[in-house]
Amino acid sequence: MSTPQELRYSKEHEWVKVEGGTARIGITHFAQAELGDIVFVELPQIGDEIKKDEPFGSVESVKTVSELYAPISGRVIEVNAELEDNPEHVNESPYEQAWMVVIESPNEAEVGELMTADQYKEMINE
Repeated sequence: MSTPQELRYSKEHEWVKVEGGTARIGITHFAQAELGDIVFVELPQIGDEIKKDEPFGSVESVKTVSELYAPISGRVIEVNAELEDNPEHVNESPYEQAWMVVIESPNEAEVGELMTADQYKEMINE
């Protein structure tokens, strides 16, 4: 199961990639595998504020609907509209094609509270 070292991870199975003054957010390989085939993704709008540990969207699989919880706070500046027509990208490419939102000015303290790849792997293997 893929867990890229350069990303940070939340206990709710979201990943964060800090890119200068922005942060890209998606769900982990583990999360998509647990959910099964993703058939629908609901994401916030550009300009929306997302708050750490609060829902910012949802993914629907053949098994269930699952909330997406913000791993960090910030204002949405980009949304992956490709997922509307191609929700299967979440299963096929959770770290590359299936990023969900980009936020500006990520809170460094919140990012620092997220797990490293090794800590995340330890959590999911318990």
